[in-house]
Amino acid sequence: MITIGLVGWGDQEDLYPAGTPASRRLSMYARHFSVVEVDSSFYAILNPDTYRRWLAETPTPFSFFLKAFQGMTGHSRGRTNYNSPGEMFQAYLDSISPVVEAGRLKAILFQFPPWFDCCQEHVRQLRAIRKWMGSLPLALEFRHQSWYSPEHQEGTLAIMREQGWIHTICDEPQVGQGSVPAVLVPTDPDLTFIRLHGRNDEGWAQSGAENWREVRNLYRYSREELLEWQGKLAEIQALGTKEVCMIFNNNSGGDAAMNAREMMSILGLDTAELPPRQMDLFAEGDS
Repeated sequence: MITIGLVGWGDQEDLYPAGTPASRRLSMYARHFSVVEVDSSFYAILNPDTYRRWLAETPTPFSFFLKAFQGMTGHSRGRTNYNSPGEMFQAYLDSISPVVEAGRLKAILFQFPPWFDCCQEHVRQLRAIRKWMGSLPLALEFRHQSWYSPEHQEGTLAIMREQGWIHTICDEPQVGQGSVPAVLVPTDPDLTFIRLHGRNDEGWAQSGAENWREVRNLYRYSREELLEWQGKLAEIQALGTKEVCMIFNNNSGGDAAMNAREMMSILGLDTAELPPRQMDLFAEGDS
């Protein structure tokens, strides 16, 4: 099985009629895709009521791929409002509990920063995180090439299998230690993630620039580049994983939705808009 979705739903202008209010966009997004990556959970530990609202706005098969809070991945460099890691992790678990209890958690993405390199200290940190998070499905994405160096790659994949991490395979520019290669190996028998960040070499290298967020993922995949992934998907599935979930993160120029739908067409997946939820018939303001 292959599922396809995007990072976020608020900025996907191609999916919505002009003037669509923010409050209606998630329910409309869910007519096109069955999964979404939530990046707002990276910037803050959200109120559980936020997740309850999102659950109410989407159909039962729809699932959420939640990004781990930045304090949990070291992006905040220890600067958080929590007294201990355990307190922070528990707050996050309490936050996402509605999604977990509803059975609509695809996985939690732990995307580590470029300075999180391959060393014993960080391997121990991965083990501690796995313990804090219990049996929840966890996806792992590195941003330092050392994890996939010739001397470490097999060990990295072995750690993922041993600790129960879902491998996140990246399609991204190859411009130094802050880039990782696309290693087409699943580590979980049930699920493998692919995150497509675009191939904007120049923009990817501008991570320190003031407008780096606007240019980093500014890229539109060509049909030929998407066709490359058709063969890669077959290779990944042949190695033993029930589902591959592709997430398009090339959002800066509004290209993610178009590329995702083109990929669905290439794979023979239904790209027709799904029917609205029955609750939409009784939405406030409708006659």
